[in-house]
Order: sequence, then structure tokens, then C-alpha cells
Amino acid sequence: MTTLFRRKTVAVAFAALALTLAGGGIAVAQPAAQAPAEVAQPAARQPDSGSQPAVTPAEARKAKAALAQGPSALATTAGTVASAVVTSGGTLLRGSPQAVSATRYGPGQYQVLFNYNVSLKTFVATVGTTDPFNVPPGGEVSVAPRLQTPNAVFVQTRNSSGTPADRPFHLVIAN
Repeated sequence: MTTLFRRKTVAVAFAALALTLAGGGIAVAQPAAQAPAEVAQPAARQPDSGSQPAVTPAEARKAKAALAQGPSALATTAGTVASAVVTSGGTLLRGSPQAVSATRYGPGQYQVLFNYNVSLKTFVATVGTTDPFNVPPGGEVSVAPRLQTPNAVFVQTRNSSGTPADRPFHLVIAN
């Protein structure tokens, strides 16, 4: 009886392996799908569809000055984080010492500037609240590297229907 169960177990294991490999082979054989428009780089998108605003010479000077200030060596070691809490009006309310400033460009468009290069870091953002006793408003948030500014990120907030809208947010940069 135990021999019968062992044979069935081996047969089931081989069948599962064969199905897994067959499924993977089918997925590899399919033609590569083109990336949807929302995955494209912001600079390649239409101006009214959520692209990043151009970097002004004054912003470029401010970014270079923040980089020159630089963080402490401990602040950018692996496993540490930088953070920022930004109001819906684009004011940097609080954050880690590496967060230098926040700027609001238009409805739901923000830049958060840091004093070190964050272009290859991990960004996490969420619609938040600036008042510790309230629930944040409903909505969505996206974060991406800021074009032509290695020490900044671009944050875009929207209401629940997808329309650009000013929302407070919390941002974390994982080093």
C-alpha cells in the first residue's frame, strides 16, 4: 500500500513539474507585448497627460546647491531611509535631514529635493495626512525620478477617479 502512494506521489510531482515547464514555455513563445502608454517615460508623453514640467535654471541651481551640501555618510548607507511629508500645497512639513525642499508645480504635481543622488534608489509614496488625527483623503500617488535632476523625485497625485488633484503625501526613499 505504501509503495502505491509513493508511486502516485512521484507521478503527481512529475506532472506538476511538466505543467510548470509547459506553461513557462508557452509564456516565452508569445510575442513581446508593447509597453502601455502609462509605462512610457514622462518626457515622451503628451504635455496634458501628466508629463513632468521642465526644469528651470533656478531649480537646476537649487538642486546643485543641495548636492553640494551633501548628507552625512551614515545617512546614505544601505538599509537607511530618507523621508518627507508634503502638504497638498507643496510645503515640506517634516522629514529626514536629507529632504531639502518640496515644490508644487500644478494640480497634483510636486518635486521633492534631497541633498544626495536618489536616481537609483527605491521610491515609495502614499497619499497621507499632515494632521495626526485625521484619515487621509482618497486618491492615488505616483513617484518617479525627476528628469534632469538626480537628487529629486517627481510625485503626481490624483483623486480616486484619476484626475490630477492636490493631495498631501508621505514619501520614503530606501537606500
